[in-house]
Amino acid sequence: MGSQEVSDWQDSWKGLRVTVAGLGVSGVSAARALAGLGAEVTVVDGGSGPALEARAADLAEAGVAVRLGDARTLPEGTGLVVTSPGWKPQSPLFLAAAEAGVDVIGDVEVAWRLRGPGAAPWLAVTGTNGKTTTTQMLASILRAAGLRTAAVGNIGTPIVDVVLEGDDAYDVLAVELSSYQLHWAPSLRTHSAAVLNLAPDHLDWHGSMEAYAADKGRIYEGNQVACVYNVADAATEDLVREADVEEGCRAIGFTLNTPAPSQLGVVEGILVDRAFVPDRQKQAQELAEVSDVSPSAPHNIANALAAAALARAFGVAPQAVRDGLRAFRPDAHRIEHVADVAGVAYVDDSKATNTHAAQASLAAYESIVWIAGGLAKGATFDELVAASAKRLRAAVLIGADRALIREALARHAPEVPVVDLDRTDTGAMAEAVRRAARLAAPGDTVLMAPACASMDMFTNYNKRGDAFAEAVRELGASA
Repeated sequence: MGSQEVSDWQDSWKGLRVTVAGLGVSGVSAARALAGLGAEVTVVDGGSGPALEARAADLAEAGVAVRLGDARTLPEGTGLVVTSPGWKPQSPLFLAAAEAGVDVIGDVEVAWRLRGPGAAPWLAVTGTNGKTTTTQMLASILRAAGLRTAAVGNIGTPIVDVVLEGDDAYDVLAVELSSYQLHWAPSLRTHSAAVLNLAPDHLDWHGSMEAYAADKGRIYEGNQVACVYNVADAATEDLVREADVEEGCRAIGFTLNTPAPSQLGVVEGILVDRAFVPDRQKQAQELAEVSDVSPSAPHNIANALAAAALARAFGVAPQAVRDGLRAFRPDAHRIEHVADVAGVAYVDDSKATNTHAAQASLAAYESIVWIAGGLAKGATFDELVAASAKRLRAAVLIGADRALIREALARHAPEVPVVDLDRTDTGAMAEAVRRAARLAAPGDTVLMAPACASMDMFTNYNKRGDAFAEAVRELGASA
């Protein structure tokens, strides 16, 4: 990073009074970065307690003021508000900012504005489900191509911290973006981007499905090379059509079927590219085998194709796509095979916290004893159960909103045996696994894909997945 670039940044931010909303990871990152660039920063957070007080003390040493217990009023003289992801647009602080004529942006927008003229391009990923896995797959492919990269944004290191490492630290960044982050990033313009899928989620935050989709679609605005969409999800292609992109930017589809020109797809167990080849009408480039993707469930193959499309848009060679996919292993609790006990496979997909993710998980297996339930977050389950009924051998239901799933099963899969566990303590998972084991036969899969959030019983989906895995291990020890 040259001294002139640093000087430009200092001139841009020095003396600006910035209010940062939220004392979480991204808020702390943005506060430190902007204070380091000469801004006068105040962090506001409505919470309190020892953990927040400790963070506030650390920031005070960096010259950042922190106001705990009051996140409704705008500090006097604020010239810009930087919000952490998740703060709703109708939050009182933002309404006060609007009334005062003060812009509200997010951490991603801050990072974008802090990039120097020689900064690494961004390859961006969003979608209702699969975006973390796809972003990590993309980073693995880019590394296999010998490129300096990192998976950032909604995962890993805060993106502001990565940008401040300097223009010459990376060749390209794999960036996961949530709908929240996209909402607050008006000037974002990426090299290429993908929307993996769209299903109702976070509607309490966005207000409507239309608003949610519009925020997802912001990822395509100003794209330079490729807008990657899901052929099986027409709503993602609609977002491409509506986007204002740079001249020459192409629409690139991915499909689990034989690809048409300008698409990536699957032919006889081979992932193939008919988009980034000299003659799209007559040529197809082999990239990898389905068996190179782990796990090779249909929705994960779709993730791999989207990652491959973004990598190919950046000029990555076919061999690097194959090598990167072979090297990749997903995070825990994402359709993770835990063990086989008495001929039955036990699979942890605790990350399936909504119906769209659960449906993709259920589609990966033929005969399933399904463990489901938790906090529904306003979801309905009829479509999920109707689509998956033929695969269900039995169901074991846990959690606060399990009745909604039980009623959907009664309507659309009345022949499926259902165990309704009337308890929401953490020990319910061990009982659920034991009951599922009694219902399963050799060749079946006991799949924990809850289709619900975990907070009624567990701290997060990771703890829920850990409880499932521990129960399976206990089952195996007693078998």
